[in-house]
Order: sequence, then structure tokens, then C-alpha cells
Amino acid sequence: MSYQVPQHISKDKIFIVNRSEIEGRLEPEFYIPSLSSLENRIRSLATYKLRDYAISLAGGATPKKTEADSFYTDEENGIPFLRVQNLQTNGELSLAGCVYINEETHNGLLARSQVSEGDLLVKITGVGRMAIASVAPSGFVGNTNQHMVVIKTGDASLSKYLARYLNLDVIEKIASRHSTGGTRPALDYPSLKSIPIIEGIDFTPIDNAIETKKEKETEAKKILNSIDSYVLNELGIILPKSKTDLINRVFYISYNNLTGKRIDPKKYSLQVQQLLDSINAAHFGAKALNSFVRDSCSGDWGIEDSDIIPEGYTRCLTLRATEIDNQYNLNVDISKAKHRLIKNERLEKMNLSENDIIIEKSGGSDDQPVGRVAIIDKGLLESFNIAFSNFLMKIKVYGINPDYLYCFLKTMYNIGVTDSMQSQTNGIRNLILDEFLSQPIVVPSPEKQQKIVDNVYAMREKAKSLQEEGKRILDLAKQEVERMIIEER
Repeated sequence: MSYQVPQHISKDKIFIVNRSEIEGRLEPEFYIPSLSSLENRIRSLATYKLRDYAISLAGGATPKKTEADSFYTDEENGIPFLRVQNLQTNGELSLAGCVYINEETHNGLLARSQVSEGDLLVKITGVGRMAIASVAPSGFVGNTNQHMVVIKTGDASLSKYLARYLNLDVIEKIASRHSTGGTRPALDYPSLKSIPIIEGIDFTPIDNAIETKKEKETEAKKILNSIDSYVLNELGIILPKSKTDLINRVFYISYNNLTGKRIDPKKYSLQVQQLLDSINAAHFGAKALNSFVRDSCSGDWGIEDSDIIPEGYTRCLTLRATEIDNQYNLNVDISKAKHRLIKNERLEKMNLSENDIIIEKSGGSDDQPVGRVAIIDKGLLESFNIAFSNFLMKIKVYGINPDYLYCFLKTMYNIGVTDSMQSQTNGIRNLILDEFLSQPIVVPSPEKQQKIVDNVYAMREKAKSLQEEGKRILDLAKQEVERMIIEER
């Protein structure tokens, strides 16, 4: 008599696979009963496979960053070079943070992976969700790297249907089931092309939910964009009007004022000087940031994580600049977070505590200056051993509300103050720390500081709630469509 797994044990945790059922793969995750059953159901309903809709299919490559001048350029003169982060589960491309290549690279090295209006783009490698699909919009001309494929279907409406289909959670599970690799999963071309396609699905509920989600996100964005104006207004800071005419872009500075200092026109520009003057002229007066700092420390990247932790080291979730959320605070995705082994003596020196402020001191990009800030909250410290990378630093402050200081520094970054406090070498931006730490901080009464904190945090909470509501509405619409596919057909 064959052995039976006890009924009280989840069949997805302990299960038996007969030798005759082995499909050439030995990892147990591939044979989880619920996934096998789901794929069998979808394949029984499908009439075609993805390959049946592809006129052509191609992947790109990533030109060397070390030879950036030969391949890359700016948005005005370049062609969008799409990466995985440009794909969205709503089927639309996002060009936020897009990189641009020159026409020579587009028509030469990457000629085979050109993207045109109506093409279907599908993610095939990388952590997280697999087979995210988007469609190139009307009039689009671009290119792509090796982490996605461009599928030419010859019909934009067909590409949109396929994108909606591939972005369903049940189809993503099938795609992920067939991916291979450990730290960087990959979906090979045969597996991608064999994804089963069910025709005739009514995606109207999802389309409606996507529009509702956009409305919620637009409302949330308005709230987030109003925060800086609120902070400046409460502090009585009146920003100078931006003037781009020649007379305001040309200025003079005496040699004596440059002696021993960096020669960088941005630092001495009229716009920056007027901006700093407006901060110093605020109703409440200003003090240098370093007058509130009682301790500071740069981070440490430590050594590679391993199952065996050497003596004198601690395994830590190590914060990186990528965890600093431009909208809110820290955004730690556990599935993507990095754990590193940090020397205990370095960890003791880092000594992270609640309300410490984290500053991005190196990194950045052409469209994202270095100098973003975050504040450490109690929940994160209670969940993990926390360290931070050598691209970050922390400061402990006294004599000022740390939440207020965090809000103030975030606004200063957003209005461009921090942009004048950095240098750039080898494509990496570096914060000039003595300038950053000597910047003026407007200091109202403790009661005023707390009022600003309470209102700013309430605005962020409202915006976040709207975004989460939009996501929930879309998730429910997807679940309803998936239920109709699986149960009612």
C-alpha cells in the first residue's frame, strides 16, 4: 500500500510526486500541487500559446556604463532605453527614471531590439514578479535591455489584450513556476512562448478598476505635491521666482570668495543664493544643521551573507539608498532587501536608534540628486538587526524635533537646496558633507514644529491610503476576472 500524507498537513508543504510525473526538473517548488493543478486548468481552457501571436520576438542588451559617452545621452537628444522598472502591471509603460541611448546605438548595436508603437514588452529576468507586460504607446520609438523581450504582434489591441492577460496573478504564477535560477530568476524563451493563452476574456472590470486607481493616485499625488508648499508657508519661506533669462544666468564672484573653496558655478548661482537668503529670512530664524548634531557615522557594506556567520560579525538587514522612498520614508521590501554580515565593532559604532536620520551621501543619478533623507522608526528596529551601507550616513540630533528636521530636510531636497551641495565623479554624485551640515535650518517653537509634523504625516497618510485603496480595487477586479476564468468556463 502506498504511503499517504496525513490529511491535517497542507498538501502544498508535503506532497508526493511519482517518477512518471517528473518533467525534467527536480526542484520541489515546481511540483507544488496547487500550482500544478492551476496550470493544468489554464491549459485545458487555452486554445493558443503566446508563440502563436508573435510575429517576432527579441531581447536587447545593456551597453557598458564604463563607455557611457559612446552609448548614452540625455532625454532631449536620446531614445528611451527601457528597463524592467518601466514596465507596469496595468499594461502601460512608465518613463519615470528612464535612461536614454543615442541614435547610433539604437540603429546599430541594439537594432534587433527596437520597440515601436503597439509592441508587447514582457519581463523575463529579475527578482519579484515575472512576466510583467506593458504595451508601447502610440507613436513610441524606443529600445530595451536583456531583462525583457519585445514581441511584435502587428496589432496594438491584441498586444493590450495579451498584456492584461499576462498581468493576471494566475498567469504570473505559471510564468514564475517555469522560471529557473536562484538569486536572479529567468524565464527562457521556450517557456515564455509556451504560456497558454485563453481568448475571449472580458477585461472590462480590470479596465474600469485601472481608471479608478489612476484617479486615486492622481489625488494622492496632489496631496504629496502640496506638502512642500505647506511647510514653506508655515515657516514663512518665500521662494524666489525662477528666472532663466541670460541676465539671471550670468553672475560674477570675487576671487577672494573662491579661495580655498570648490569652483562650481551651481554653488554660487544667483538662484541658489536667493534660495538660501529666503530660508535665512524666515520668520523664526535659522541655525546651521551641525549645531543640532551630537553624533554622526558613515555606514558599512560589510561582507557577503552566508549560512555560517564568522565570529565577531552580525547578520543585518543593511539599508541602501534604494530603500529611501521619494514619497514617504523608508520602503523596505523584504523580498529585495540585502542582508550583510557586519563587524560587531562597526555595528556598535553605527548604533542606530529610533529617530536617527539617514542621509544619502553617495549615489544619485542625472534626474535624482544625492542627499535624500529618511528617519528610523521603532518598528523597523524591532523587526531586524539594522545596519546601513557605506553610501549612507546617520546623524543623531538634539535640541530639535527629529521628525520636524526630517520633514524640513525633505522639503529642502525637493526645492533644490541639496542639489547645490554635491560633486560628481565617475558618474556617482557625492554629497559635500560640510556644506550639507552647515545648511540653515529654520527653527520655530517646539509647538510649531510638532504642528508641522502632525499635519505633514497626516497628509502623507491620506495619500498613502488613497494609493492603497486604488491598488485594492484593482486587485479585487483581477480576482473577480480570474474567478470567472477558472470557475465559470
